[in-house]
Amino acid sequence: MLLARLAHIATGRSAKLLCKAPFNCAQGLWKSTLQAPKCKFPLRKPNRVLLQPKQRRNYSEEHGNRERSHLEQRTKTPTIKERLMAPPSENAYSMGKGAAAGAALMGIVALCYYGLGLANQPSIYDHSVMWPQYVRDRIHATYAYFGASCAVTAASAASVFQSEAMLNLIMRSGWMATLITMGLVMGTGALTQSLDYEPGLGMKQLAWAVHCAVMGAVIAPMCFMGGPVLVRALLYTTGIVGALSTVAACAPSERFLAIGGPLAIGLGVVFAASIANMWLPTTTAIGASLASLSLYGGLILFSGFLLYDTQRIVKAAESYPEHGYVRYDPINNALAIYMDALNIFIRIAIILSSGEQRKKK
Repeated sequence: MLLARLAHIATGRSAKLLCKAPFNCAQGLWKSTLQAPKCKFPLRKPNRVLLQPKQRRNYSEEHGNRERSHLEQRTKTPTIKERLMAPPSENAYSMGKGAAAGAALMGIVALCYYGLGLANQPSIYDHSVMWPQYVRDRIHATYAYFGASCAVTAASAASVFQSEAMLNLIMRSGWMATLITMGLVMGTGALTQSLDYEPGLGMKQLAWAVHCAVMGAVIAPMCFMGGPVLVRALLYTTGIVGALSTVAACAPSERFLAIGGPLAIGLGVVFAASIANMWLPTTTAIGASLASLSLYGGLILFSGFLLYDTQRIVKAAESYPEHGYVRYDPINNALAIYMDALNIFIRIAIILSSGEQRKKK
């Protein structure tokens, strides 16, 4: 490069600086040098490209335009609001998926650890050997009501889905329909838990059946996802509930009772994200983040609640006296794990349905 540039300069300045003076000239080489401008070989001007005034103006204008465009790009940096309301990226749910995968891995490790009896403290399974018969009957009644709750909910969802009038009533949009739906769910649940439990068929059993039927009607539109998706979601939910119940039974009897406070805080966060997602659609970055938090965060949260509620049920069954003034309530305890399992099922079904839609695209 350096040699090429020197050759270019030498070519531009290759004019003869001296003319050929006659050898008989007495004035010598110095004088001939002074007289060089008078020779017939004039000096050659350097090969320079001079910018015309118009070209200089164009260059200055172009340079100014570049500076202005660069300044505009710097001043037009997206604001926080523009970033939050921008379309979501392709990996909007990656963090949620990673968190769910990490929680699943922790569950498998806990299942292996407690299942092999590596904990130093006695587990619920160890205590079950010394349970009196009434404690066993309480736990059996709790899980019987849990199974019956799932059956009533499934039957109600199928019946509402088959009725076009009921389905249109459930699928109505608007604030009034949302408030009525939430009022029915919360009202029937509160009524069921407020009534005293009595063995046999009574008001509490009737309120419990109505509450489960209302829950089935609310989730009836999920039948549009298709039978294969719902069957897979049911199988996955059964596996998760069974595995977590085994972890809770093999763990020390009060190990997961200490996580009630963090779970309550997490429930508030997930509930707030679900409510905010009603105003912010998933087509925006913040809407997709809230949907991911509600979906995958809720899946992790209710899995933790299942561990907590399982050990709480066993603790309550052991603590209440056999002939005490306050009876052990299997319906209220069954509703706790029923709501955990139902929330897990809903989120797994949504995840599977979203995966099927992406495959079709």
